[in-house]
Amino acid sequence: MKNFFLISIITLLPFYSFSQKKVDRNEAFAQYQNNKDKSFFKNVPFRNVGPTIMSGRVTDIDANPNNPNEFYSAFASGGLWYTNSNGVKFTPLFQDEASMTIGDIAVNWENNSIYIGTGENNSSRSSYAGNGLYKSNDKGQTWNHIGLENTQHIGRIVLHPKNDNTLWVASIGNLYSKDDHRGVYKSTDGGATWSKTLFVSDSTGVIDLIIDPKNPDILYASAWERHRNAWNFKASGKESGIYKSVDGGETWKRLTVGNTGFPDSDGVGRIGLGISSQNSDKLYAFLDNQDAKEDVEKKEIALHFNQLNEMSNDAFSKLSDDDINEYLDHYNFPKQYNAESIKSDIKNEKYSPKALVDYLGDAEEDLFNTEVKGAEVYVSEDGGLSWKKTHDNYLDRVVYTFGYYFGNIRIDPKDDNRIYILGVPFLGSTDGGKTWKDLGDDNVHVDHHALWINPNNTDHIILGNDGGVNISFDGGQNYFKCNSFPVGQFYSINYDMAEPYNIYGGLQDNGVWVGSSKTEISRGWQYNGKYPFQSVMGGDGMQIGVDERDNNIIYTGYQFGNYYKINQKSGKMSYITPKHTLSEKPLRWNWQSPIVVSKHNYDVIYFGSNRLHRSLNQGESFEAVSNDLTNGGIQGNVPFGTLTTISESPIQFGLIYTGSDDGIVSISENVGASWKAISKGLPKNLWVSRVIASKYDVNTVYVSLNGYRNDDFNSYLYVSTNKGDSWSKLGDLPAESINVIKEDPNNKEVLYVGTDHGLYISFDTGKSFMVLGDLPRVAIHDLAIHPRDNEIIVGTHGRSIYVGKLDNIQNLSSKDFEKAIITYPLKEETLNKKWGQIEGYFEWGVPIESTIDIPVFVSSNGEMKMEVLIKDKVIFTQTSTVDKGINYIKYNFEVGKEYKEIYQKQYKKKYQLAEKQNGNYYLDEGEYTIRFTINGASKSEKLKIKAPENNGGRVKKKKIP
Repeated sequence: MKNFFLISIITLLPFYSFSQKKVDRNEAFAQYQNNKDKSFFKNVPFRNVGPTIMSGRVTDIDANPNNPNEFYSAFASGGLWYTNSNGVKFTPLFQDEASMTIGDIAVNWENNSIYIGTGENNSSRSSYAGNGLYKSNDKGQTWNHIGLENTQHIGRIVLHPKNDNTLWVASIGNLYSKDDHRGVYKSTDGGATWSKTLFVSDSTGVIDLIIDPKNPDILYASAWERHRNAWNFKASGKESGIYKSVDGGETWKRLTVGNTGFPDSDGVGRIGLGISSQNSDKLYAFLDNQDAKEDVEKKEIALHFNQLNEMSNDAFSKLSDDDINEYLDHYNFPKQYNAESIKSDIKNEKYSPKALVDYLGDAEEDLFNTEVKGAEVYVSEDGGLSWKKTHDNYLDRVVYTFGYYFGNIRIDPKDDNRIYILGVPFLGSTDGGKTWKDLGDDNVHVDHHALWINPNNTDHIILGNDGGVNISFDGGQNYFKCNSFPVGQFYSINYDMAEPYNIYGGLQDNGVWVGSSKTEISRGWQYNGKYPFQSVMGGDGMQIGVDERDNNIIYTGYQFGNYYKINQKSGKMSYITPKHTLSEKPLRWNWQSPIVVSKHNYDVIYFGSNRLHRSLNQGESFEAVSNDLTNGGIQGNVPFGTLTTISESPIQFGLIYTGSDDGIVSISENVGASWKAISKGLPKNLWVSRVIASKYDVNTVYVSLNGYRNDDFNSYLYVSTNKGDSWSKLGDLPAESINVIKEDPNNKEVLYVGTDHGLYISFDTGKSFMVLGDLPRVAIHDLAIHPRDNEIIVGTHGRSIYVGKLDNIQNLSSKDFEKAIITYPLKEETLNKKWGQIEGYFEWGVPIESTIDIPVFVSSNGEMKMEVLIKDKVIFTQTSTVDKGINYIKYNFEVGKEYKEIYQKQYKKKYQLAEKQNGNYYLDEGEYTIRFTINGASKSEKLKIKAPENNGGRVKKKKIP
């Protein structure tokens, strides 16, 4: 799940300053586009290997009421997808703009216009900032940016039902900093100009917005006070509440203040709104109430924090063993501790009674005991003037402590007593919210965010959640899953050394999965029953360490450092997370705690909390080999002051670097016996997203820093050639937060960088970068490079996993960039006698063809001619438009019809080249020449086609001419 802390508390946080240069994100996007246009490597192909089945977080769904087979699904970080086949097949539409994170969409089905509000509205730790509003007038084929670029996170878009030029937008504003770009915005000219008509404060935005279906001058908005830091999330406040406008959103009046029946306390969190289609005076509100429960009986225990804080050793020795054990059980101390052992330790002065308080952290006792009200549903029958809670009991386990992640409520268009709320479970009520029923199913993920109800058949619903899209035709009793598109949100990836190698990945709210690197996305698995990726474990999937000796043992886990050693053959799992002792301060674990298996000795495992832990026995036990390697942490409701990255030198065993979430980079040159902070010269107080010890030079180390959690979108990339004694800034990257940097394993000049918006390559060790591949503008969280197969594995947070070949790239140097033409040796191909034949059900099938992509590097744009020759005679020609850099020319082994006689004469006497069923001719086995010509320069490569494999050699092979 999301937070795992019992309540969201307000703490007095120490002053924590950040110096940053303000980023114009439109300028950064223009820089990216210019870089891509000039890149030599933008045409490098990548294949998406999925996986698709677990999907990713949906934020909105909009379907055509007159043809519900047609709908759009918007994803938190995966862009917009379109289907006109009721979810059987989807097409991506919104993936090349400045930002592809989506908070809300609105569709005018009469004229096929689509509006997208960028910036996810769920306020999660991985909710990316958008850059305003986009509109398409051609069903998503092209997009225009129509303003509000500084809103960052858009909660809702409302279109006027009768006036195409009038629309309203609810902005939540920045997630990690205060700002004035919040509230309700209105446009009466289709987005050309905007006016802000509702503004509450620089900490309070608007999360939901609805319009009266019978009177478009009446609108309701829900304001939400929230502020997130890396160490704390305040998700409620007195400024949260419901507003109403009766003049088309020009002016607003707060409804929920005073004695209205709706809470107006500091615990009012996110509010979702719904309005009846039958009676527009009837409203529902779904509230995340962070106030404490009023009637919860607290378990009374004999020992309390305040007693232990001041207690002497002698006084503790006289306490009842039962009282001590009750305290230990109440706060879930490890079983190794009991009254007898603790009394003995305190007698021997290993620690004092205060250690029993310190062990649990810095929080006060009520942090552990206080329960919040959580999900509540209210109804108003008089247009929002008065409210009444619909249910008498608490709706426990609906939003837990992370109601900021949910908040949507929907009303049946034909029956306003039939309502739905979307939380961890998906709940429905048929009596106006008095009682509720879980409407989930075995093939439906938890964590629900979007729901469309067919107005013509209200038993037909489309549900969106952290596991993709589900459709039901019986009101949520049964569903089918529509996950054919790759929108997985990966945090991390790794590989093994199997043949073919497998890819491991940890995903947001979808656990850890493993699958073959040769996976092709198709629905064929539904026939054979074998999906190529398999789940390893659940939760939010995190980092993975692999023992490459047998590719069987892996180390992985879920959020906040809960990691396991897993034997993939036997299925045995053992919990390996180290625990602090009563004589130590509590460990702090990052949401994505780093783990590394040593390449020098696979028995050695490094694992990071706020300290570095090392195992010498494959994770069976760990010892801390450092003190706190952070700035010491900041009190809040999210662990902070944690390690985020670990790197062991590939050259020198025991040379280890760590990086922390508060900007500290540290080095040990003696396997952790001593440590030195080496952050001097780096920007302060930024998240260290990656530290990489060079495989080419023992003194060189790379560091990337990330300002996302400060609303700082600059790129921070540094190198040191003296083990961190001094640093130099690298690169000409656009202002995009950097998540990962990797060295190429075979070319010491080449670096790869993944940012929140793309993949980049450098051929001069980071002085300059170019866009690599034609990937969508998706966040790239992790990269891995397979050392044997020379493939780069790209773990994206929104488009699953891409794989690209590096052989052609690795063989280049910057000196090659001005050569007129460069070709590469071609691998031997195997003849398929069925090329051109019809495959499938008799004459209704499709022709069999094989296509190869032939790489060619050219130094200028232009028209390039490709010729295929047998001996010295041309038998096939084609011309292609090419860009400066690497191009991939497709060839299907065809012989030009006009060259048939030449081929027959040159190939073999009395040889008859057969016309295939598709009317084409194809090469037979033999050796050929592929020649490329551009601007007068030519280069050739040999192409060999071998005979197909046969049964033990019983079929005689032709002699190669």
